Amino acid sequence: MRDHFEIRDHDAAGRIGRLEVPRAGVTVETPALLPVVNPNVLTVEPRRLAEEFGAEMLITNSYIIRSTDRIRDRVLEKGLHDFLGFDGAIMTDSGSFQLAEYGDIDVTTEEIIEFQREIGSDVATPVDVPTPPDVDRERAERELGTTKQALADAEAAETGDMLVNAPVQGATYPDLREEAGRHASATDLDVFPVGAMVPLLNSYRYAEVVEAVRAAKRGLAPDAPVHLFGAGHPMMLALAVAAGCDLFDSAAYALMARDGRYLTVSGTEHLEEMEYFPCSCPVCAEHTPAELRVLDGSDGGGDADQSTEVLLAEHNLHVTFEELRRVKAAIRSGNLLQLVDRRARGHPAMLDGLRTLLDHADELEETDPVSKDAFFYTSHESARRPEVRRHHDRLSRLAVPDRLLLTESDAPSEHDYDAVWRVKPPFGPFPRALSETYPLTAEVPERSDGAAQVAAAEGVASLADANPEAELTLGHDDWVPRAVDAVPDRVETENLRHLGR
Repeated sequence: MRDHFEIRDHDAAGRIGRLEVPRAGVTVETPALLPVVNPNVLTVEPRRLAEEFGAEMLITNSYIIRSTDRIRDRVLEKGLHDFLGFDGAIMTDSGSFQLAEYGDIDVTTEEIIEFQREIGSDVATPVDVPTPPDVDRERAERELGTTKQALADAEAAETGDMLVNAPVQGATYPDLREEAGRHASATDLDVFPVGAMVPLLNSYRYAEVVEAVRAAKRGLAPDAPVHLFGAGHPMMLALAVAAGCDLFDSAAYALMARDGRYLTVSGTEHLEEMEYFPCSCPVCAEHTPAELRVLDGSDGGGDADQSTEVLLAEHNLHVTFEELRRVKAAIRSGNLLQLVDRRARGHPAMLDGLRTLLDHADELEETDPVSKDAFFYTSHESARRPEVRRHHDRLSRLAVPDRLLLTESDAPSEHDYDAVWRVKPPFGPFPRALSETYPLTAEVPERSDGAAQVAAAEGVASLADANPEAELTLGHDDWVPRAVDAVPDRVETENLRHLGR
């Protein structure tokens, strides 16, 4: 058990947790966003990240600090927190990103862990190998072996009460990610970043991001805090949390601002093409896009804190932290997957990510609460949610009479069945006495779609399989042919629309 991480609430694989960071003397609520702070270029002062945006934790690069003469001695003398002016928790990267970008760095895990301890880092990182996507398996296995050795070196280091990351690598091979998660979880290390995600994130390959996260989660212990390295676009936070991630680090707020890009929960806009701001954050409330385009505080004649780049970065932070609060509220209310569904309508890559996540509905069901406030059927994807799977599994435990009518309509006033059960797509059949229990209280459209009907038919099949001796009749409201075909042959079917009922 990792007693520094406590899980408070669950929804799908998402959770609200508390990460104790003993060296900083703080507890960080997760899901948490760690703004990336470049020690050479402070786009937004770390003090403001805490005071104005609510950042409880940030991340900076210890390799850059170590390699930059003009700041290394200052950080060693003052300590990282005083140097940055930040009282919360600070995670430091090790140079692994530079290793991936440039092919070589002049530091070992032993050296960089010791340096991170000396400068006062609260969460340190070893020198792992971020294997990029799509490499051949031989390379992925070889570099995973190097990362495993880095974890062993980190375990052997003197760290005191500093937490240490155990990155989970494996490129785009789910079995290697799972193996890496299992290996990392068996160490004494503390936080588990899913690494080398930036190439996938930058190319909007969200389905593969979900696959990598779910594979890593299968290897990791349930109480392992999971960090998705390089993820900070507000569009995909709900999806990543629902997949099981707890921590995120974002350089996107600054990098995209430098390029004149404006983040939203449905994508990225270019400031030069905008006429209106769809946001009410302080930046957007006080400026129009035209006003923001002409600001320039970087030429010495204006206020640097009011430059276009800084104000764009501030907006990007506001919208990202707002989305993270929205995600937490959704977890607490039990409607995280509904939020993911809404976000999925904003970009095809997000829809791919949602559909991939629902491919793992059996895994999500393990941590999804058995009771929530509401279930809203809002798309075809809703038919694949874990609540539907759970209901189908429970049907085998219900007592079934010898002759049973399953119907989407009201019970007939006269009949010779032993009982009449309701049928409600996408769940399928259930005794009417359960109508007021979750998730059968779901709000569903009056015009059910084919996906909901097929799911309901699968529920009928589950009931029939569990009760081979019972005589079942299904009255359906003009289901699509593929739904009718999913009903077992031994179940008699009646089209209520044709019967005029």
